Amino acid sequence: MILQSRSAFVIQAAALLALLSSAAAPGADWSEQDLAAAAALRDKAMTGTRAYEHVSSLVTEVGPRSAGSPGDAAAVRWAMNRLGSLGFSHVRTQDVLVPHWVRGTAEVAILAPFPQTLVATSIGGSVGTGEEGIEAQVVNAASLDALSALPAGNVKDKIVFIDERMQRARDGSGYAATVRNRSQGPSVAANLGALALVIRSVGTSDDRIAHTGGLNYRPDAPRIPAFAISNPDADVLARQLQAGKPVRMRLKSTARELPPAWSANVIGEIPGRERPAEIVLLAAHLDSWDLGYGAIDDGAGVAIVTEAARLIGKLDRAPARTIRVVLFANEEFGTSGGREYARLATDTLANHVLALEADFGAGPVWRLESRVGSESVPSLSAMLGVLAPIDIAEGANTADPGSDIRPLMNAGVPILDLTLDGAKYFDVHHTVNDTLAKVDAKALDQSVAAFAVAAYLAATKQGDFGRVPVEPAK
Repeated sequence: MILQSRSAFVIQAAALLALLSSAAAPGADWSEQDLAAAAALRDKAMTGTRAYEHVSSLVTEVGPRSAGSPGDAAAVRWAMNRLGSLGFSHVRTQDVLVPHWVRGTAEVAILAPFPQTLVATSIGGSVGTGEEGIEAQVVNAASLDALSALPAGNVKDKIVFIDERMQRARDGSGYAATVRNRSQGPSVAANLGALALVIRSVGTSDDRIAHTGGLNYRPDAPRIPAFAISNPDADVLARQLQAGKPVRMRLKSTARELPPAWSANVIGEIPGRERPAEIVLLAAHLDSWDLGYGAIDDGAGVAIVTEAARLIGKLDRAPARTIRVVLFANEEFGTSGGREYARLATDTLANHVLALEADFGAGPVWRLESRVGSESVPSLSAMLGVLAPIDIAEGANTADPGSDIRPLMNAGVPILDLTLDGAKYFDVHHTVNDTLAKVDAKALDQSVAAFAVAAYLAATKQGDFGRVPVEPAK
């Protein structure tokens, strides 16, 4: 009898242990309570959020906010007030020194063989031409690689035109293939003796609008003026070049660089309950280029991460870890804010459990990619299970992070990439058409739902996400 009772006790204890184990998520990463709370967050966001209200407020009350400008300073004040009024804790700024470039005016025209005035803009960071402008013959290159292969004698004292069209893609992969023309093209052309560079806009719009964006002058190359022209105007220029007659252009720009100015990262938190020193970071950038209102790039991202964190903060039971929202300074022209945050966080990087960034429009989110420790990949299946009802698919553990959290990933911090749908993003990216009208409120709500689920589950996970290989400093 005693032996039978002891056996029965062991069996019952084992059954109870199995039951307790089953109450946790696969691999004991999440309890059923946490998974249910994440699903409730998802469903609440899908019925409507305040995200559209946030981005509307930013573009209406601040507008364009290029680094170092009065709009940039106004955006910092707006963000401080917004996070404070929404109930975030420890709202603060982190000073960041940023470049201050002024666009001025730009004029681009074909003088011969068939005179045309073209729609153009200076590329961000470009030097100006001086009052006299530049007149010269045009030499055509199909790509940056094609330009690099030209003999210097073919380029010297000419205006280079790089004519490479960006391809539309949901994941934005066409951008990486062509953005080198803008960022590296001026120095490559200058080292071959060119007087100036004109590129087909790095964008997918067929409207007669030009796309700006930043360049990177190399220290070993002269600084020459650089312009982008709209896709329809690039077509006109290409046809004239194809006619076989010499093409001559005139360029003028009053772009100039002013002394660096102070801006700031803006930080707010939803404090963790049990492990408040451990951080799940939600990132977006506060600055924008000056042509449009910065609604898509990156007002939408600001709204997504702010609203996702706000919804988590409204829960009856706070997550174990702290949710930290960082609205970064100067992503567009040098990622000053992201680099400064990582520098100042050197001693606490081990406490950064995960980072996510929203900087690809309003959404919707269609894929979850990751760059986490290989041992943590299986645990993402439970997260995907909560995200699947809003049409989010599984991606690989090879995610490429947003610009502002790249320094964190390079230092070993794991990341998740909730991939926003970019099929139409580059129609308005860095243009005058980056306005509130391009923000879809329903897509924005779905994106908030995705970020809220991922951030909440990251902040309640029993274990962490490992670490990723540390990239050597460059």
